[in-house]
Amino acid sequence: MVKTLTKHGNSYALVIDKPILELLRVSPDTPFEIMTDGQSLVLTPVRDARQEKKFGKALKGVHERFGRAMKRLAE
Repeated sequence: MVKTLTKHGNSYALVIDKPILELLRVSPDTPFEIMTDGQSLVLTPVRDARQEKKFGKALKGVHERFGRAMKRLAE
């Protein structure tokens, strides 16, 4: 996906489409850590540790319940 910057007041903004936000499990209120190596820009959502623990627990439950079925479907 190629995006261009949008003028926003005296600055520029990068608009992130809603499906991408949903995939990343972020909202407009989510803080992001911004890093660069001088050529690339990396945005990483800053997660609440409690929320991450809850998500990890749910993911583990899904894996335990449906892991074998998912593996068979993948084959």
